[in-house]
Amino acid sequence: MKTGEKAPDFTLKDLNGDSWSLHDHKGKTVVLLFYPGDDTPVCTAQLCSVRDNWSQYQETGAEVVGISMDSEKSHKSFADKYNLTLKLLSDEKGDATEKYNVRSWLPGRSARAVVVIDKNGNLAYHKVQSLSLFRPKDDEVLDAIRAAQGN
Repeated sequence: MKTGEKAPDFTLKDLNGDSWSLHDHKGKTVVLLFYPGDDTPVCTAQLCSVRDNWSQYQETGAEVVGISMDSEKSHKSFADKYNLTLKLLSDEKGDATEKYNVRSWLPGRSARAVVVIDKNGNLAYHKVQSLSLFRPKDDEVLDAIRAAQGN
């Protein structure tokens, strides 16, 4: 995937079983935080850091969602346990993971990746962590959001 390309559309269920579709957010910057799995050490640290810096994410006006191949039930338990503020989407079949080319070498898992989609629905930022042991820094994600918004 290359920046400037049209972002592939998808629809996934959130932790409450409600549908979330990318096309419903056209005109808004969207951030997809792909991560390998709920309740794992690095993923927990990553999503808790997003929670702890949530006001900075909100200031950008971007729609920020977490995506893994875990179930809605797993997401619900994970979000409740850590009081997570961002919406978690379940990609159990791996559709979004495949479309965004972020499949992990671990079976049934997404790789750790950050995708920023601009208000026109184009890829503005696409970074896959080659080693899932390291989480993206919030400042890096926030800078990518601001760059996509022209700020």
